[in-house]
Formats: sequence, structure tokens, C-alpha cells
Amino acid sequence: MAKLSTDELIDAFKDLTLIELSEFVKAFEETFEVTAAAPVAAAAPAGAGGAAEAEVEEEKDSFDVVLEAAGEKKIQVIKEVRTLTSLGLKEAKDLVDGAPKPVLEGVNKETAEKAKAALEGAGATITLK
Repeated sequence: MAKLSTDELIDAFKDLTLIELSEFVKAFEETFEVTAAAPVAAAAPAGAGGAAEAEVEEEKDSFDVVLEAAGEKKIQVIKEVRTLTSLGLKEAKDLVDGAPKPVLEGVNKETAEKAKAALEGAGATITLK
């Protein structure tokens, strides 16, 4: 089996959907008995508080993920925006600089929640509409 370079692996991950990437992370954690949850741990308490809100909007099947503010770690937020979208560096930076702006529009609840957790983990303030 040919060994893939880091760049080749990153390119392969760019082609995955959020759900596929989440499934990969779970399989990776199980295979190597590690946890990749440290960056997300900061977002977990914020997400738990919003659980009551999410239950009220249960009947909605299409959500917009809106970046309200980039926070202190703007570069991390730009990286997450690029991961979640097909935007280039300049476009992602413009989106983050122009907050409040929608990052994803018309996505399902699961995708919206994962995107929110990832962006909040990077330090951004996010709302789901």
C-alpha cells in the first residue's frame, strides 16, 4: 500500500461531507483509542444551553448557520469557514470580516449543529436561523 503524504490526506478530507468526516473521526478514535474532542469541549457547554431552543425549532428542516462575530481567534474561524465551505482564503476572510454573514444556508439540522460546534470551538459566535 502506498503511503499518502499529509497534503494528499488533507485533499482527501476536503472532498468529504461533514457527516462523512464525523464518521471518519469516530472510526479513527476507535481504531487508535484516542479522543479528538478537546477543541470541541469548549463548545459543548454552549451547545447544551441551546438544546432547549433547538427543541422548539424541531419542525424546521432547513437551517442557516450565521457567523455573528469571529471572536479573538479570527484565523482559526477563517480556517473553519474554509473547511465547511468551498471558499478560498480571500473569500473566507472577507466573510469573517463582514460578520454577521451566513456561512451555510439551507442545510439540515445535523449539519448546522456540527458547523456551529466547529465554529464555536474556533472562538466564533454563531446563531442558527
